[in-house]
Amino acid sequence: MPLLRDEIRDHSAEEMLFIRRAAIAFLLVVVCFGVLIVNLYHLQVEQHDFYQTRSNQNDIKMLPIAPSRGLIFDRNGIPLVQNITLYRLQVIPSKIPDMAALLQQLTPIVDLTPDDIASFRDDMHHTSRYKAVTLKPDLSDVEVARFAVNEFRFPGVTVESYQQREYPYGAELAHVVGYVSKINDSDLQRLAKNGEEENYAADRNIGKQGIEGYYEKALHGTTGYQEVEVDNHGRVVRLLKEVPPVAGKNLYLTLDLHLQQYIESVLKGQRAAVVVVDPRDGGVLAMVSSPSYDPNPFVKGIGYQAYKSLLENPDRPLINRVTQGLYPPASTVKPYMALSALSAGVITPNTTFFGAPTWTLPGTQRRYRDWLKTGHGMLNVTKAIEESADTFFYQVAFEMGIDRIHEWLSKFGYGQSTGIDLNEE
Repeated sequence: MPLLRDEIRDHSAEEMLFIRRAAIAFLLVVVCFGVLIVNLYHLQVEQHDFYQTRSNQNDIKMLPIAPSRGLIFDRNGIPLVQNITLYRLQVIPSKIPDMAALLQQLTPIVDLTPDDIASFRDDMHHTSRYKAVTLKPDLSDVEVARFAVNEFRFPGVTVESYQQREYPYGAELAHVVGYVSKINDSDLQRLAKNGEEENYAADRNIGKQGIEGYYEKALHGTTGYQEVEVDNHGRVVRLLKEVPPVAGKNLYLTLDLHLQQYIESVLKGQRAAVVVVDPRDGGVLAMVSSPSYDPNPFVKGIGYQAYKSLLENPDRPLINRVTQGLYPPASTVKPYMALSALSAGVITPNTTFFGAPTWTLPGTQRRYRDWLKTGHGMLNVTKAIEESADTFFYQVAFEMGIDRIHEWLSKFGYGQSTGIDLNEE
């Protein structure tokens, strides 16, 4: 039987089948190589520039974009602050092999001063070496042009535009508007605790005092970012993605700038405070504390001597006398005392006391004088308010007692915060 099977096999048919299969396999190999060659041509010739930028020498970076800070206006729409565009010189320490040589070479180009270098070295010690550090914060147009010509010599050094807060009315609004200043360690700790640190990745300043500090979240806005590809010189070669920043909100105050300026001029040279409030809604129309100070130096970073001079000034210009000063209420408390005594039943509208020239505290020899040396005679509460009779209200206060005085005056807001939108109250 095996010999019979060998005799009936068709060897020619098997040979043809083998040839066909080999031809098909060969064609498949040719097609595969053809596809590879076409793709290789596409990648190395047609897409050469694209993939060259994506070589191992390039990095993908996230560049934060600072939002435009919201403006502050008075009740009539007059801007009380402004944002100006400036240019600063930035250095990434990790990309600088010889920092001393770099600073020496840059000095004649951007007119570096010893203070610039000292401030830069101090900031560098408190910042990651992979993050940009400001070498010079305010470049002139000439300095920007000089650096642009020489930029190729300084990998790791760039010029960056940014917005800086400016206070055109200076000391006239310092205690109301406040100021922004450099973010310090305590600010960073607070931002990190509140989960807001990333939103300040592109910012150097934060609201510190006045309206700027109280409404920081509203004024600041939301930081955007660019996802970019940079070459080994740190230059951006391609923008991959951009999320634009969201500008901060504008604020409109109840303040009247012209009224504020008028009161400021009246109080010039004096230690005093004035508040003008709209009785209809409690809106503050003017709030002046004299003397004041110029907030603009705080934005860039006030010098040690200048700050020391403000601190040691006997007139204490940094103190807001409206919110931080402690003053006796004097005769302004008399109507409240009268209403409290009437409400508590201590006196009636017809109750009369003798408004003597002096009043003696029972059980003591201590005498308190009335402003009117002759006294006022017999008075009811209405007449006592009209004449602002001191001794009448001394007697009313004595009969009220300290506990009832505290209870009733607290109802009028005495001893409580006013709720004004200033953090220093």
